[in-house]
Amino acid sequence: MTAATSAAEPRDLLVIGGGPAGAAAAIRAARGGARVTVFEKGAPGRDKICGDGLTPRAIKALNELGVDLADAHRIDGLRMIANRTVRQLNWPGIAPFPAHGAVWPRRRLDTALVELAAAAGAEILWEHEAMPLLDDDRVVGVEAGGRRWTAPFTVVATGAPGPVTRALGAERDPNEPFGLAIRTYAETPRHAERFLEACLTLRDENGTPVPGYGWMFPAGDGTVNIGVGALSTMKGFKKLNLNKLQDSYRALVRDDWDLGPDLERPRAWRLPMSVTRRHGPGWVVVGDAAGLVNPMNGEGIDYGLESGMLAADLFLADPATAAYRYDVQIGERFDAFLRTGRRFSFLIGHPLILRTGLRFAVGTEGIANVTLQVMGNLVDSSTPGAGGLTMRAADKLLGVADPLLRRTRAAA
Repeated sequence: MTAATSAAEPRDLLVIGGGPAGAAAAIRAARGGARVTVFEKGAPGRDKICGDGLTPRAIKALNELGVDLADAHRIDGLRMIANRTVRQLNWPGIAPFPAHGAVWPRRRLDTALVELAAAAGAEILWEHEAMPLLDDDRVVGVEAGGRRWTAPFTVVATGAPGPVTRALGAERDPNEPFGLAIRTYAETPRHAERFLEACLTLRDENGTPVPGYGWMFPAGDGTVNIGVGALSTMKGFKKLNLNKLQDSYRALVRDDWDLGPDLERPRAWRLPMSVTRRHGPGWVVVGDAAGLVNPMNGEGIDYGLESGMLAADLFLADPATAAYRYDVQIGERFDAFLRTGRRFSFLIGHPLILRTGLRFAVGTEGIANVTLQVMGNLVDSSTPGAGGLTMRAADKLLGVADPLLRRTRAAA
Protein backbone atom coordinates (compact mmCIF):
# COMPACT_ATOMS: atom_id res chain seq x y z
CA MET A 1 0.00 0.00 0.00
CA THR A 2 1.50 3.37 -1.01
CA ALA A 3 1.40 6.39 1.25
CA ALA A 4 -0.48 9.54 0.35
CA THR A 5 -0.14 12.83 2.18
CA SER A 6 -3.59 14.32 1.51
CA ALA A 7 -6.08 14.38 4.38
CA ALA A 8 -3.74 12.42 6.65
CA GLU A 9 -4.11 12.90 10.40
CA PRO A 10 -0.74 13.24 12.19
CA ARG A 11 0.07 11.32 15.36
CA ASP A 12 3.24 10.46 17.24
CA LEU A 13 2.55 6.75 17.60
CA LEU A 14 0.06 4.38 15.96
CA VAL A 15 -0.86 1.00 17.41
CA ILE A 16 -2.56 -1.70 15.35
CA GLY A 17 -4.33 -4.05 17.77
CA GLY A 18 -5.96 -3.43 21.15
CA GLY A 19 -4.92 -6.56 23.03
CA PRO A 20 -2.50 -6.58 25.98
CA ALA A 21 0.62 -5.87 23.89
CA GLY A 22 -0.95 -2.99 21.97
CA ALA A 23 -2.65 -1.52 25.03
CA ALA A 24 0.60 -1.68 27.03
CA ALA A 25 2.41 0.25 24.29
CA ALA A 26 -0.39 2.82 24.17
CA ILE A 27 -0.49 3.28 27.96
CA ARG A 28 3.25 3.79 28.22
CA ALA A 29 3.53 6.11 25.20
CA ALA A 30 0.50 8.23 26.12
CA ARG A 31 1.74 8.66 29.66
CA GLY A 32 5.02 9.83 28.18
CA GLY A 33 3.24 12.62 26.32
CA ALA A 34 2.89 11.03 22.88
CA ARG A 35 -0.23 11.47 20.75
CA VAL A 36 -1.37 7.87 20.33
CA THR A 37 -4.13 6.24 18.31
CA VAL A 38 -5.04 2.56 18.75
CA PHE A 39 -6.88 0.71 15.97
CA GLU A 40 -8.86 -2.33 17.13
CA LYS A 41 -10.87 -4.29 14.58
CA GLY A 42 -13.21 -5.70 17.23
CA ALA A 43 -16.09 -4.00 19.01
CA PRO A 44 -15.89 -2.71 22.61
CA GLY A 45 -15.94 -5.60 25.07
CA ARG A 46 -14.77 -8.07 22.44
CA ASP A 47 -13.52 -11.45 23.64
CA LYS A 48 -10.18 -13.08 22.81
CA ILE A 49 -9.84 -16.85 22.82
CA CYS A 50 -7.23 -17.61 25.47
CA GLY A 51 -6.47 -19.72 28.53
CA ASP A 52 -6.87 -16.55 30.66
CA GLY A 53 -3.91 -17.48 32.89
CA LEU A 54 -1.59 -14.72 34.09
CA THR A 55 1.87 -15.80 35.22
CA PRO A 56 3.77 -14.01 38.00
CA ARG A 57 5.72 -12.39 35.17
CA ALA A 58 2.46 -10.95 33.79
CA ILE A 59 1.45 -9.71 37.25
CA LYS A 60 4.74 -7.81 37.50
CA ALA A 61 4.09 -6.14 34.14
CA LEU A 62 0.50 -5.26 35.06
CA ASN A 63 1.67 -3.80 38.36
CA GLU A 64 4.22 -1.72 36.48
CA LEU A 65 1.41 -0.35 34.31
CA GLY A 66 -0.69 0.43 37.39
CA VAL A 67 -3.50 -1.98 36.50
CA ASP A 68 -6.06 -2.61 39.25
CA LEU A 69 -6.09 -6.38 39.73
CA ALA A 70 -9.09 -6.50 42.07
CA ASP A 71 -11.22 -8.12 39.35
CA ALA A 72 -8.69 -10.91 38.72
CA HIS A 73 -8.71 -14.23 40.61
CA ARG A 74 -5.42 -14.74 42.47
CA ILE A 75 -3.44 -17.91 41.77
CA ASP A 76 -0.73 -19.10 44.15
CA GLY A 77 0.81 -21.92 42.16
CA LEU A 78 0.56 -24.80 39.72
CA ARG A 79 -0.57 -28.41 40.07
CA MET A 80 1.22 -30.57 37.48
CA ILE A 81 -0.07 -34.03 36.62
CA ALA A 82 1.86 -36.66 34.66
CA ASN A 83 -0.01 -39.97 34.58
CA ARG A 84 -0.45 -40.81 38.30
CA THR A 85 2.16 -38.37 39.58
CA VAL A 86 0.83 -35.10 40.98
CA ARG A 87 3.02 -32.19 42.08
CA GLN A 88 1.44 -29.07 43.56
CA LEU A 89 3.92 -26.22 43.94
CA ASN A 90 3.63 -22.58 44.90
CA TRP A 91 4.98 -19.93 42.56
CA PRO A 92 8.54 -19.43 43.82
CA GLY A 93 8.65 -15.64 44.06
CA ILE A 94 11.93 -15.34 42.14
CA ALA A 95 12.88 -11.65 42.04
CA PRO A 96 11.69 -9.51 40.38
CA PHE A 97 8.50 -11.56 40.00
CA PRO A 98 5.83 -11.88 42.73
CA ALA A 99 4.84 -15.21 44.26
CA HIS A 100 1.38 -15.20 42.70
CA GLY A 101 -0.36 -15.14 39.35
CA ALA A 102 -4.02 -14.81 38.39
CA VAL A 103 -6.81 -15.92 36.11
CA TRP A 104 -8.58 -13.04 34.40
CA PRO A 105 -10.92 -13.73 31.45
CA ARG A 106 -9.65 -11.81 28.47
CA ARG A 107 -12.85 -9.88 27.89
CA ARG A 108 -12.31 -8.22 31.29
CA LEU A 109 -8.51 -7.99 31.18
CA ASP A 110 -8.42 -6.40 27.74
CA THR A 111 -11.19 -3.97 28.65
CA ALA A 112 -9.28 -2.86 31.74
CA LEU A 113 -6.11 -2.28 29.71
CA VAL A 114 -7.82 -0.35 26.92
CA GLU A 115 -9.66 1.81 29.46
CA LEU A 116 -6.33 2.58 31.10
CA ALA A 117 -4.88 3.54 27.71
CA ALA A 118 -7.81 5.88 27.08
CA ALA A 119 -7.43 7.39 30.55
CA ALA A 120 -3.77 8.06 29.74
CA GLY A 121 -4.86 10.04 26.68
CA ALA A 122 -4.70 7.49 23.88
CA GLU A 123 -7.41 7.60 21.21
CA ILE A 124 -9.14 4.23 20.83
CA LEU A 125 -10.81 3.51 17.49
CA TRP A 126 -13.00 0.41 17.71
CA GLU A 127 -14.09 -1.60 14.65
CA HIS A 128 -11.22 -0.15 12.62
CA GLU A 129 -9.26 -2.74 10.65
CA ALA A 130 -6.02 -0.91 9.90
CA MET A 131 -3.36 -1.60 7.30
CA PRO A 132 0.11 -0.01 7.17
CA LEU A 133 0.88 2.83 4.79
CA LEU A 134 4.24 2.32 3.10
CA ASP A 135 6.65 4.76 1.52
CA ASP A 136 9.05 2.35 -0.21
CA ASP A 137 9.93 0.04 2.71
CA ARG A 138 9.13 2.50 5.49
CA VAL A 139 5.86 2.46 7.40
CA VAL A 140 4.68 6.08 7.57
CA GLY A 141 1.18 5.53 8.94
CA VAL A 142 -1.95 3.44 8.63
CA GLU A 143 -5.19 3.42 6.66
CA ALA A 144 -8.52 2.30 8.09
CA GLY A 145 -12.12 2.91 7.07
CA GLY A 146 -11.16 5.23 4.23
CA ARG A 147 -9.10 7.51 6.52
CA ARG A 148 -5.36 7.88 6.91
CA TRP A 149 -3.09 8.63 9.84
CA THR A 150 0.63 9.35 9.73
CA ALA A 151 3.25 8.83 12.43
CA PRO A 152 6.99 8.26 12.69
CA PHE A 153 6.41 4.94 14.47
CA THR A 154 3.84 2.16 14.29
CA VAL A 155 3.49 -0.73 16.75
CA VAL A 156 1.93 -3.86 15.24
CA ALA A 157 0.11 -5.87 17.92
CA THR A 158 -2.21 -7.98 15.79
CA GLY A 159 -1.68 -11.35 17.45
CA ALA A 160 -1.39 -14.35 15.15
CA PRO A 161 -0.04 -13.68 11.62
CA GLY A 162 -2.48 -12.00 9.26
CA PRO A 163 -2.73 -9.34 6.53
CA VAL A 164 -0.79 -6.68 8.45
CA THR A 165 2.22 -8.84 9.24
CA ARG A 166 2.19 -10.32 5.74
CA ALA A 167 2.34 -6.83 4.26
CA LEU A 168 5.47 -6.17 6.35
CA GLY A 169 7.14 -9.52 5.72
CA ALA A 170 6.87 -10.37 9.41
CA GLU A 171 5.45 -13.86 9.09
CA ARG A 172 5.80 -17.08 11.02
CA ASP A 173 8.95 -19.00 10.14
CA PRO A 174 7.65 -22.08 8.27
CA ASN A 175 10.58 -24.15 9.55
CA GLU A 176 9.67 -23.59 13.19
CA PRO A 177 6.92 -25.19 15.28
CA PHE A 178 3.63 -23.62 16.24
CA GLY A 179 0.78 -24.60 18.48
CA LEU A 180 -2.96 -25.02 18.40
CA ALA A 181 -5.25 -24.75 21.40
CA ILE A 182 -8.95 -24.92 22.19
CA ARG A 183 -10.92 -23.85 25.25
CA THR A 184 -14.34 -23.29 26.76
CA TYR A 185 -15.82 -22.51 30.19
CA ALA A 186 -17.81 -24.66 32.59
CA GLU A 187 -19.31 -24.14 36.02
CA THR A 188 -17.61 -25.87 38.93
CA PRO A 189 -17.75 -25.70 42.75
CA ARG A 190 -13.92 -25.54 42.65
CA HIS A 191 -13.91 -22.20 40.83
CA ALA A 192 -12.22 -20.36 43.72
CA GLU A 193 -9.18 -22.65 43.98
CA ARG A 194 -5.86 -20.85 43.91
CA PHE A 195 -3.91 -23.38 41.85
CA LEU A 196 -3.82 -23.82 38.11
CA GLU A 197 -3.92 -27.45 37.01
CA ALA A 198 -1.95 -28.80 34.04
CA CYS A 199 -2.11 -32.38 32.80
CA LEU A 200 1.14 -33.00 30.93
CA THR A 201 0.30 -36.49 29.64
CA LEU A 202 -2.36 -36.15 26.96
CA ARG A 203 -3.30 -38.73 24.33
CA ASP A 204 -5.45 -38.35 21.26
CA GLU A 205 -8.37 -40.63 20.42
CA ASN A 206 -5.93 -43.15 18.91
CA GLY A 207 -3.79 -43.29 22.03
CA THR A 208 -0.95 -41.26 20.50
CA PRO A 209 0.93 -39.14 23.06
CA VAL A 210 0.35 -35.44 22.44
CA PRO A 211 3.13 -32.90 23.12
CA GLY A 212 1.10 -30.30 24.93
CA TYR A 213 -1.12 -30.22 27.98
CA GLY A 214 -4.65 -29.93 29.24
CA TRP A 215 -5.52 -27.18 31.69
CA MET A 216 -8.04 -26.25 34.34
CA PHE A 217 -7.76 -22.56 35.19
CA PRO A 218 -10.26 -21.57 37.95
CA ALA A 219 -11.61 -18.08 37.33
CA GLY A 220 -13.12 -17.36 40.74
CA ASP A 221 -16.44 -16.36 39.20
CA GLY A 222 -18.19 -19.72 39.34
CA THR A 223 -16.39 -21.04 36.27
CA VAL A 224 -13.19 -22.72 35.14
CA ASN A 225 -11.40 -22.21 31.82
CA ILE A 226 -10.88 -25.73 30.45
CA GLY A 227 -8.76 -26.41 27.40
CA VAL A 228 -6.01 -28.33 25.65
CA GLY A 229 -3.07 -27.35 23.48
CA ALA A 230 -0.75 -29.28 21.17
CA LEU A 231 2.48 -28.63 19.27
CA SER A 232 2.91 -29.06 15.54
CA THR A 233 5.87 -31.41 16.08
CA MET A 234 3.68 -34.34 17.13
CA LYS A 235 3.10 -37.40 14.99
CA GLY A 236 -0.11 -36.98 13.01
CA PHE A 237 -0.53 -33.31 13.94
CA LYS A 238 -2.35 -32.47 10.69
CA LYS A 239 -4.97 -35.08 11.53
CA LEU A 240 -5.33 -34.03 15.17
CA ASN A 241 -8.94 -33.31 16.06
CA LEU A 242 -8.86 -30.64 18.76
CA ASN A 243 -12.54 -31.05 19.60
CA LYS A 244 -12.05 -34.75 20.27
CA LEU A 245 -8.94 -34.02 22.32
CA GLN A 246 -10.92 -31.47 24.33
CA ASP A 247 -13.73 -33.99 24.86
CA SER A 248 -11.25 -36.64 26.00
CA TYR A 249 -9.62 -34.29 28.49
CA ARG A 250 -12.98 -33.06 29.75
CA ALA A 251 -14.05 -36.62 30.46
CA LEU A 252 -10.81 -37.13 32.39
CA VAL A 253 -11.41 -34.20 34.76
CA ARG A 254 -15.22 -34.02 34.79
CA ASP A 255 -15.80 -35.90 38.03
CA ASP A 256 -12.88 -34.44 39.98
CA TRP A 257 -14.02 -30.90 39.14
CA ASP A 258 -17.78 -31.68 39.22
CA LEU A 259 -18.12 -29.88 35.90
CA GLY A 260 -21.39 -28.53 34.59
CA PRO A 261 -22.17 -28.30 30.87
CA ASP A 262 -19.96 -26.22 28.60
CA LEU A 263 -21.08 -22.59 28.77
CA GLU A 264 -20.10 -21.90 25.18
CA ARG A 265 -18.92 -23.80 22.14
CA PRO A 266 -15.22 -24.69 22.45
CA ARG A 267 -13.16 -22.34 20.27
CA ALA A 268 -9.67 -22.87 18.91
CA TRP A 269 -6.79 -20.57 18.06
CA ARG A 270 -3.25 -20.72 16.70
CA LEU A 271 -0.15 -20.01 18.77
CA PRO A 272 2.67 -18.46 16.72
CA MET A 273 6.12 -19.25 18.12
CA SER A 274 8.45 -17.57 15.65
CA VAL A 275 8.65 -14.64 13.26
CA THR A 276 10.86 -13.86 10.28
CA ARG A 277 11.21 -10.13 11.11
CA ARG A 278 10.53 -8.14 14.28
CA HIS A 279 11.16 -4.66 12.94
CA GLY A 280 11.71 -2.44 9.93
CA PRO A 281 11.87 1.29 9.14
CA GLY A 282 9.16 2.96 11.22
CA TRP A 283 7.65 -0.19 12.74
CA VAL A 284 7.99 -3.10 15.17
CA VAL A 285 5.87 -6.15 15.95
CA VAL A 286 5.11 -7.00 19.58
CA GLY A 287 3.57 -9.87 21.52
CA ASP A 288 2.17 -12.81 19.57
CA ALA A 289 2.79 -10.97 16.29
CA ALA A 290 6.50 -11.12 17.15
CA GLY A 291 6.32 -14.86 17.92
CA LEU A 292 6.81 -14.17 21.63
CA VAL A 293 5.03 -17.28 22.87
CA ASN A 294 6.62 -19.85 25.18
CA PRO A 295 6.65 -23.11 23.16
CA MET A 296 6.53 -25.10 26.39
CA ASN A 297 3.26 -23.66 27.69
CA GLY A 298 1.70 -21.56 24.92
CA GLU A 299 1.73 -18.47 27.17
CA GLY A 300 2.44 -15.03 25.77
CA ILE A 301 0.46 -12.36 27.63
CA ASP A 302 3.44 -11.45 29.81
CA TYR A 303 5.78 -11.21 26.83
CA GLY A 304 3.17 -9.11 25.05
CA LEU A 305 2.95 -6.64 27.92
CA GLU A 306 6.74 -6.42 28.23
CA SER A 307 7.39 -6.02 24.51
CA GLY A 308 4.67 -3.38 24.18
CA MET A 309 6.12 -1.35 27.05
CA LEU A 310 9.65 -1.71 25.68
CA ALA A 311 8.64 -0.53 22.21
CA ALA A 312 6.96 2.56 23.67
CA ASP A 313 9.86 3.35 26.00
CA LEU A 314 12.40 3.15 23.18
CA PHE A 315 10.22 5.30 20.94
CA LEU A 316 9.90 7.97 23.62
CA ALA A 317 13.68 7.93 24.14
CA ASP A 318 14.62 8.18 20.44
CA PRO A 319 12.15 7.52 17.60
CA ALA A 320 14.94 7.28 15.03
CA THR A 321 16.63 4.27 16.64
CA ALA A 322 13.67 2.68 18.43
CA ALA A 323 12.97 -0.10 15.93
CA TYR A 324 16.55 -1.36 15.79
CA ARG A 325 17.12 -1.11 19.54
CA TYR A 326 13.84 -2.90 20.18
CA ASP A 327 14.93 -5.86 18.06
CA VAL A 328 18.30 -6.03 19.84
CA GLN A 329 16.85 -5.83 23.34
CA ILE A 330 14.05 -8.33 22.68
CA GLY A 331 16.68 -10.68 21.29
CA GLU A 332 18.90 -10.30 24.33
CA ARG A 333 16.00 -10.87 26.69
CA PHE A 334 14.10 -13.73 25.08
CA ASP A 335 15.75 -15.31 22.03
CA ALA A 336 17.82 -17.97 23.82
CA PHE A 337 14.92 -19.18 25.96
CA LEU A 338 12.40 -19.24 23.11
CA ARG A 339 14.91 -20.95 20.81
CA THR A 340 15.44 -23.62 23.47
CA GLY A 341 11.68 -24.06 23.75
CA ARG A 342 11.29 -24.55 20.00
CA ARG A 343 14.09 -27.11 19.96
CA PHE A 344 12.54 -28.86 22.95
CA SER A 345 9.27 -29.09 21.05
CA PHE A 346 11.03 -31.11 18.32
CA LEU A 347 12.50 -33.35 21.02
CA ILE A 348 9.14 -34.18 22.59
CA GLY A 349 7.62 -34.65 19.15
CA HIS A 350 9.17 -38.13 19.36
CA PRO A 351 6.57 -40.27 21.23
CA LEU A 352 9.10 -42.34 23.21
CA ILE A 353 10.97 -39.25 24.38
CA LEU A 354 7.67 -37.54 25.20
CA ARG A 355 6.47 -40.41 27.39
CA THR A 356 9.76 -40.62 29.27
CA GLY A 357 10.46 -36.90 29.46
CA LEU A 358 7.16 -35.81 30.92
CA ARG A 359 7.36 -38.40 33.68
CA PHE A 360 10.86 -37.07 34.38
CA ALA A 361 9.61 -33.45 34.40
CA VAL A 362 7.63 -33.99 37.60
CA GLY A 363 9.49 -37.05 38.92
CA THR A 364 11.29 -35.26 41.74
CA GLU A 365 10.51 -32.02 43.52
CA GLY A 366 13.79 -30.44 42.39
CA ILE A 367 13.12 -31.13 38.73
CA ALA A 368 9.46 -30.18 39.16
CA ASN A 369 10.56 -26.79 40.52
CA VAL A 370 12.51 -26.15 37.31
CA THR A 371 9.47 -27.25 35.29
CA LEU A 372 7.39 -24.83 37.35
CA GLN A 373 9.71 -21.94 36.48
CA VAL A 374 9.50 -22.81 32.78
CA MET A 375 5.71 -23.14 32.88
CA GLY A 376 5.48 -19.80 34.70
CA ASN A 377 7.66 -17.92 32.14
CA LEU A 378 10.05 -17.15 34.98
CA VAL A 379 13.18 -18.04 33.00
CA ASP A 380 15.05 -15.73 30.65
CA SER A 381 18.63 -14.75 29.89
CA SER A 382 19.16 -13.23 33.35
CA THR A 383 17.51 -15.88 35.56
CA PRO A 384 19.70 -17.00 38.47
CA GLY A 385 19.74 -20.40 40.19
CA ALA A 386 18.83 -23.87 38.96
CA GLY A 387 16.20 -22.69 36.49
CA GLY A 388 18.55 -20.37 34.65
CA LEU A 389 21.45 -22.85 34.70
CA THR A 390 19.20 -25.64 33.40
CA MET A 391 17.89 -23.57 30.53
CA ARG A 392 21.33 -22.32 29.51
CA ALA A 393 22.67 -25.89 29.53
CA ALA A 394 19.62 -27.09 27.59
CA ASP A 395 20.17 -24.36 25.00
CA LYS A 396 23.70 -25.65 24.33
CA LEU A 397 22.78 -29.34 24.31
CA LEU A 398 19.68 -28.93 22.16
CA GLY A 399 21.65 -26.68 19.82
CA VAL A 400 23.94 -29.61 19.10
CA ALA A 401 21.03 -32.04 18.73
CA ASP A 402 18.76 -29.69 16.78
CA PRO A 403 19.73 -30.80 13.21
CA LEU A 404 19.12 -34.46 14.10
CA LEU A 405 15.84 -33.68 15.88
CA ARG A 406 14.55 -31.85 12.83
CA ARG A 407 15.62 -34.57 10.39
CA THR A 408 14.00 -37.32 12.45
CA ARG A 409 10.85 -35.48 13.46
CA ALA A 410 7.63 -37.44 13.31
CA ALA A 411 5.49 -36.95 10.23
CA ALA A 412 2.88 -34.30 10.90
